[in-house]
Amino acid sequence: MARQEKPVDVVLVGLGWTNSIMGMELAQEGLNVLALERGEDRDTVPDFAYPKMADELTYGVRYKLMAKPAKSTITVRHSLTETALPYRHLGSFLPGDGVGGAGTHWNGHTWRPMPEELRLRSYVEETFGKDIIPADMTIQDFGVSYDELEPHFDFFDKVMGVSGKAGNVNGEIHEGGNPFEGRRSSEYPLPPLKRTFNDELFTNVAKEHGLHPFPLPSSNASEAYTNPYGMQLGPCNFCGFCERYGCLNFSKASPQTCILGALKQHKNFSYRANSEVLKVELADDKKTAKGVTYIDKNGEEVFQPAKIVIVGTFAYNNVRLLLLSGIGQPYDPVTNTGTVGRNYAYQMMGGATLFFKDKFFNPFIGAGSNATTVDDYAINQIDFAKEGFIGGSYLLAAQTNGQPIRSMPLPAGTPSWGAGWKKATKDYYGHSMSISSHGSNMSYRDCYLSLDPNYTDDHGLPLLRLTFDWKDNDIRMTQFMKGKVEALAKGLNPDHLNISFKDFGAKYDVRPYQTTHNVGGAIMGTNPKTSVLNRYQQSWDVHNVFVLGSSSFPQNLQYNPTMLVGGLAYWTAKAIREQYLKQPGPLVQA
Repeated sequence: MARQEKPVDVVLVGLGWTNSIMGMELAQEGLNVLALERGEDRDTVPDFAYPKMADELTYGVRYKLMAKPAKSTITVRHSLTETALPYRHLGSFLPGDGVGGAGTHWNGHTWRPMPEELRLRSYVEETFGKDIIPADMTIQDFGVSYDELEPHFDFFDKVMGVSGKAGNVNGEIHEGGNPFEGRRSSEYPLPPLKRTFNDELFTNVAKEHGLHPFPLPSSNASEAYTNPYGMQLGPCNFCGFCERYGCLNFSKASPQTCILGALKQHKNFSYRANSEVLKVELADDKKTAKGVTYIDKNGEEVFQPAKIVIVGTFAYNNVRLLLLSGIGQPYDPVTNTGTVGRNYAYQMMGGATLFFKDKFFNPFIGAGSNATTVDDYAINQIDFAKEGFIGGSYLLAAQTNGQPIRSMPLPAGTPSWGAGWKKATKDYYGHSMSISSHGSNMSYRDCYLSLDPNYTDDHGLPLLRLTFDWKDNDIRMTQFMKGKVEALAKGLNPDHLNISFKDFGAKYDVRPYQTTHNVGGAIMGTNPKTSVLNRYQQSWDVHNVFVLGSSSFPQNLQYNPTMLVGGLAYWTAKAIREQYLKQPGPLVQA
């Protein structure tokens, strides 16, 4: 029989970005808030302190900050007729583990979504006609507008201390920023990071092609900064240990550097690490939750009563917890009924590596989001009817690190070992730069998440099953981007050029790293027949359960999702503080 703990007002499942935000917002409201985190407790000191983090083998190759597949994984298949197999070795994506979650080991790319992306189906139908949407494409609107979220984006910019140059402040276009972005109410809190040689080359060739280059919005602090919670960030020293690492310099925005230190000062907030939530427990009416059951650090089963349950784990783990808890109807792609698991989407990447015998890019200078980018091929800049696809991408030239194991690009055809490899490494280390495409991925009827009928975890519970493969629409989009990238790359006259973009017939491959931006499965919307959550990320079925994170995206953005994830968390917190606490119940009537 499970041990029962004292009741709390709010239990947070997971303690990454979203629930750090929610913990702060609801602790400020005077509620008794408890967070349960499956992984270890982590903080900048001692866990990320120098020189511990500067260890590429431990963190960059062996993934010490990531979830361990032997302990927690999913199964993967390409179609409904295949038997899914477990994802046994991390590759395609890297889910985080421990306090801070993936927010500790990200690069810091901090894009806002375009206004059109939040109402994508409406935008496509109004602009190009509904006939261009393929029958099996299930894109839809989020149910919340850019203008409604803008104040929350602005505040999250300030919490993270984002470095950048605004292109649209209150409708006025500013030179040097992104001219295609949605309206901002203020400039970035910090100026852009200092530029590196690759930035200069990319800027010049982009302008020659009539494009509009600007510094990538970065949560690597360009200057010393104190955020609205009183948390202090130090200026980035370009050490290059960002992606896959905790920041040793207090420069990269993370839950630890931006929120948790201040949140822990609230006496009405507490958290328990090594506490894995197995189920959200429902009351007899099945319309309210009464708490959660979890396994504590000693392996004991515990029931934690709570008035409000907020699920904020990694995207697909949110979906699994809903399915295991019996919240919402599981999605069935055959009958096209149910909602939980619907609209899983990934992202589409491609890129070029340019090699120069006479140019040196100092590989010992880099930062996770040190890059120059263009947004001229974004969703609101492409004629979908003319080009034959729905989607968009930004292009960037980045110099993130020079770590010798993972960052040793060599020209195509170079031997993979022996004297030939050694000579090429000597000739080209520090003599290459990249131009990449970071693109959207639409949602489809047969791309979804469900419980696996064959594989279980340590507790005997079903693993989550991912059914996904590339579609022609997204291949056409990335082939379009290939042409744009190739033209820019050739404009720089490299001695060798490697090009890598997916082509027709490509199958989704879980082995090479691509992006950790998984979305969907517990999507938000305006209709309970096609969404799990209403516009406030509140369950349609169980009103005191809220689900945060990119699992609420109906399709994937062309951008990195952290800003939208954080903005939506503040939007939901506001609804709980100003509406739900005064009158608990559905915030939107079905």
